[in-house]
Amino acid sequence: MSETFDFDHWSAHNLARVEQALDRWVGAGDLNPVDHAAAGELLAAMRYAVLDGGKRLRPLLVIAAQEAVSKGAIHTVSEAALRAACAVELIHAYSLVHDDMPCMDNDVMRRGKPTVHVRFGEAGALLAGDALQALAFEILTPAESLVNGITQAKLCGLLARAAGSAGMAGGQAIDLASVGIPLTEAQLREMHQRKTGALLQCSVIMGATCAGATGQSMAALKDYGAAIGLAFQVVDDILDVTADSATLGKTAGKDAVNDKPTYVSLLGLQASQDYARRLLDQSLAALQKSALADTQALEALARMVIGRAY
Repeated sequence: MSETFDFDHWSAHNLARVEQALDRWVGAGDLNPVDHAAAGELLAAMRYAVLDGGKRLRPLLVIAAQEAVSKGAIHTVSEAALRAACAVELIHAYSLVHDDMPCMDNDVMRRGKPTVHVRFGEAGALLAGDALQALAFEILTPAESLVNGITQAKLCGLLARAAGSAGMAGGQAIDLASVGIPLTEAQLREMHQRKTGALLQCSVIMGATCAGATGQSMAALKDYGAAIGLAFQVVDDILDVTADSATLGKTAGKDAVNDKPTYVSLLGLQASQDYARRLLDQSLAALQKSALADTQALEALARMVIGRAY
């Protein structure tokens, strides 16, 4: 990675752009008119779930991939890419709201504050998650003068598949069914590739799609997204046993308490850290194969994901 690339500046600039767009689109403006007190409570729960918290890794991956394919057009984010970045974050946020509920992981803290069902009740959390999922696709489908219809359709299809039964929701189903059950490494990898990896890989692909990537570049970016998608969950498993709740912003040690299969429980801590490093190497090798001129932001994001474990 070039010494002239300032990742802190790049990420701060794009995080500000994403936050402004999320604030504009979630519970405010023409997309969400408020005409009833109950609707206002729903919108408050949606904003609570999305704003003022989170790493925003998925939106940054969308933007970094779009920039890489757009011949390194730093700070030039298309309307389609900004909408894709926010849409994928809304899907991620809705999944966390539902995952934290008593019927699933039953967690009381997320991003350093009470979870949505603790703050707004279980019914409020369920509806907020439902509404965030719907809003993601509303944001992806503006007037065709803003984003052409073909791109809209491609982005909606990519996000729907990554979030559905073959992706995130399917992975969560496997996770819930695997409590107390030993999994093989292959089974654990499949669960994590669906539950966490699919949406992260989708973020990369959506960004590349916004810039018109095809062929070798798209194939390499898919491999990059798959590697860091799995690496993110491996690192999460590591942090669950090495970090405290204040650092994580959520309850630490819950995987072991709930007898959930993780990479640490299967491989051990050191082997899991070694595996995370190998996944970083795979992601960087994929970027080299992409033949794209400037992948510095994507490289920095991969290093950031794996670096959390050390």
